Amino acid sequence: MKSGRLWGVGAALVLGAWVLSTRRAASYARLHPELRSPFVRFRSPPFTPGVVAVMGAMQARAKAPALPDGMMVEERHIPGPPGAPDVTVFVYRPPNLPAGAAAILNIHGGGYVTGSAASYHPQSAAYARELGVLVVGVEYRLAPGTPFPGPLEDCYSALTWMAREADPLGIDPARIALVGDSAGGGLAAALAQLAHDRSEVTPAFQLLYYPMLDDRTTLAATHDERGEFIWRPASNQFGWSAYLGRPPRMDSAPEYAAPARRADLTGLPPAWIGVGTLDLFHAEDRDYAQRLQAAGVPCEYVEVPGAYHAFERFAPDSAVARTFMTSALNALRRGLRLV
Repeated sequence: MKSGRLWGVGAALVLGAWVLSTRRAASYARLHPELRSPFVRFRSPPFTPGVVAVMGAMQARAKAPALPDGMMVEERHIPGPPGAPDVTVFVYRPPNLPAGAAAILNIHGGGYVTGSAASYHPQSAAYARELGVLVVGVEYRLAPGTPFPGPLEDCYSALTWMAREADPLGIDPARIALVGDSAGGGLAAALAQLAHDRSEVTPAFQLLYYPMLDDRTTLAATHDERGEFIWRPASNQFGWSAYLGRPPRMDSAPEYAAPARRADLTGLPPAWIGVGTLDLFHAEDRDYAQRLQAAGVPCEYVEVPGAYHAFERFAPDSAVARTFMTSALNALRRGLRLV
């Protein structure tokens, strides 16, 4: 009897592995041809406390990448939320920045549990150089050490600091865009809502790359073969649980924690939302874009067939990634009235 039970467990494990490999092979076949590579065949490990700790240690030891010639970056420490530590920001200034320039608040991704503004030096510097704007990267505190609302309030502190210090920074406070990818996109969307309701600063635009908007995605029974690459359902469960300070539940989440839960989207800044069809966040991002449009908020929605989460970072030289980024930059130019 005991050997029979062992055989049954072994058979179940083999069957489960076969189902997973078959499903992954089917997902790989659905990838955009330019995004198929040996790298994405590797099944990235789901986030766990151990994985996040290793990633944090690697980021702490990493050297900041070199910036383009003429680009200036300054590390500043600004007042944080009431009762909280100061917030570190990086200010990127291109050569010959005119007075009253437009600005970007760039919010890094990492599932709310990892990542850093310093690791986004190349992206922030590229925005400053290509658009001729001032860029501020915010080093918000990470979950689970600091769950919601701490990370969002850090971002709000950075936004209000930019508006208060507009003259010394040489920027127009009416032309500040919120930019973020993945969890950074979720924070940017939540920040747009929070800024709207507090009425201290009015962002001009929100640019959201595959934003992490809805904790209820973790509760879905199936994901239609999405989330097989880079950001998987197990990582999503970990990220949201860390950020909320508890596992997600269908009935509620704190206001501003999950931007997709907000009922009234009227009056929010114009938006651009881009996501791949194989991204775990595809459905929640498409739904949020449609709801913004229905609420009268100008929103350009870009859907990339066969693209996985953060594909433009892993295949930056592909034509599909370049097209995606061109769309985003053009949207920023329009949103910040640079054209």
